Amino acid sequence: MESAASLSDLVLGIDASTTACKAIAFDARGVAAGEGRAPIALQHPAPDAWEQDAEAWWTALGAATRELTTKVDAARIVGLSIAQQRETFVVTSESGEPLAPGIVWMDHRCKRDVTRAIEAIGAERLHAVSGKPPCTTPSLYKIMGLFAREPTLLGRTGKVLDVHALLAWRLTGRCATSLASADPTGMLDMVAGDWSAELFSLAGLARRHLPELALPGVVLGRVTREASLATGLPEGLPVVAGAGDGQAAGLGAGLVDGRTAYLNLGTAVVSGVLASSYRHARAFRTLFAAQPGSYFLETDLQGGTFTVTWLVEKLLGRRLPEALVELEAEASRVAPGADGLVLVPYWNGVMNPYWDDFASGLVVGLRGHHGPGQLLRALYEGLALEQRLHTMGVEEALGERVEELVVVGGGSKSALLCQIVADVLGRPIARASTAEATALGAAMLAAVGTGMHPTLEAAAGAMTARGERFLPGEARRDYDALFAVYRTIYPALRAPLAELERCRS
Repeated sequence: MESAASLSDLVLGIDASTTACKAIAFDARGVAAGEGRAPIALQHPAPDAWEQDAEAWWTALGAATRELTTKVDAARIVGLSIAQQRETFVVTSESGEPLAPGIVWMDHRCKRDVTRAIEAIGAERLHAVSGKPPCTTPSLYKIMGLFAREPTLLGRTGKVLDVHALLAWRLTGRCATSLASADPTGMLDMVAGDWSAELFSLAGLARRHLPELALPGVVLGRVTREASLATGLPEGLPVVAGAGDGQAAGLGAGLVDGRTAYLNLGTAVVSGVLASSYRHARAFRTLFAAQPGSYFLETDLQGGTFTVTWLVEKLLGRRLPEALVELEAEASRVAPGADGLVLVPYWNGVMNPYWDDFASGLVVGLRGHHGPGQLLRALYEGLALEQRLHTMGVEEALGERVEELVVVGGGSKSALLCQIVADVLGRPIARASTAEATALGAAMLAAVGTGMHPTLEAAAGAMTARGERFLPGEARRDYDALFAVYRTIYPALRAPLAELERCRS
């Protein structure tokens, strides 16, 4: 039985995301006791360019934790861990001062650098070592692109840091990051579990430019006096190695085996399952899981609820969230198949299974009687049909069926979308008990790292739960037929789309 003292303890999950930093304190049962939040500005200085002031990551963390400590007694906090926006990085001096803007995961200025890397060591070698087919997403190619644009920068570089590394350094004075946070850079050897000289040398880097690595859940250091003054957190507070936001969200959704998948219906639609051994395939990208000793087989559709925003605000000229309530009511009255309208949601290109940075979205079957309700229905169905394609690829690699998906993210609030996903995939969809699965996953790592729970399995049992479930209905048969059509559309149009891109360029 837990002691009275342990029942009062809190662990802090830091969710350092693309647009905000959230600091949420959880108790041993996974109940949020308080939250602080601060925005992070995003700059779009040129086509395909997305940047941030890396100092804003630290400023936002301090603002979020100071707000939190006005709501909970900081003395109750026994540890913290960080989940970070993945692939985002900054080049700093030897002392950790940013030398250039942080390059955000959405930045796609490195298409030529992907080609350069493939020419240097080959696409299959890049995939086999890093677990990720070469594309513009991993940090490696963005780093190559940054140094190509600013050739004098490399000579002044002290460190190249992911978001977790910069924040942990500022908190503890130790330049270190989690294996599961560094992994999305695309510069790790997935078998050795260490930085790969073969990969980081492609960007002209040496090992001295990179942070130390630690397993998720290991104490990296303790909050320094200087960091305590900046954040309001207790001096000496343990800082536990965290994970990328996707892996942390999977942990916060309660994943403990390969039979359950996590599904984030967010700006991007991201899904992941656990695997006990390393494998790689074009159907997914392979990451180190937040659970040490495990891998995370992840699929990613970069045009998720982003595409919903595009439809409502840019195409229809209406405002979220009010307009979406009315549109969903219209879409719910449309039969499965959206009156012959099919949408392929590649608005931001496509990663798995095609890995085509030049892909674009498709609307097929458009006729004069179609209106906003059919278009939203087709969009939701397109997201679900694409997820079915992704899940099938993961299942083939695992050799076992995913029995249930646990959904998080803004899209999980839509009962219509959840039901369509259940019908299209033909398996139950369960909402996670918290909308803040990423912060909860980070807090769970802190809970194990500080001894609040003995293992991650115990933490998952105590701190996570499932909410409302959506079961497949009669529409499943209709969607089986529609999926057979859907999976042929993009391959049939891939060559014309590539020609269109060349014309645009």
